[in-house]
Amino acid sequence: MLTATKGGKINISVEKDTKSVAEKFSRLIKHGDFILLSGNLGVGKTTFIKYLINSLQKINKQKISEVTSPTFTVINEYKIKKILIKHYDLYRIKNKKELNNLGIQENLKDQITLVEWPEIIKKIKIKNSINLIFEYKKNYTERYLSIISENKKFLNEFK
Repeated sequence: MLTATKGGKINISVEKDTKSVAEKFSRLIKHGDFILLSGNLGVGKTTFIKYLINSLQKINKQKISEVTSPTFTVINEYKIKKILIKHYDLYRIKNKKELNNLGIQENLKDQITLVEWPEIIKKIKIKNSINLIFEYKKNYTERYLSIISENKKFLNEFK
């Protein structure tokens, strides 16, 4: 697997940088992409997803909607013209049985799948997966994003 950017990390300490990266990312993803977002609480995963979805809405001339974490509902769905986005938050999922009940691996080619807290599914091999790893540095005052994917063309956009 390859990691985007020299040094492998994109500084997203300032929210406008998170928005900028999410907007660029939104222009590159497509149906069938399975995006895994890992990182500590409060590091920016849901904020990134909000800007990603809002960017797709803007590109498709749709009303900007509120994007919230599906921590308690486990899944939020967004329909943006012909794009179906499923946003999962697996923080409260404790075992494979609960995971299987979500149908997270169904119809993957027909949607874009975003998964926060993907640790419970890490062993599942999924085509077109993109790993976004969010992390804190310097006593939580800086945040960084690493993008890991087998898609070289995708990664080149973030160099």
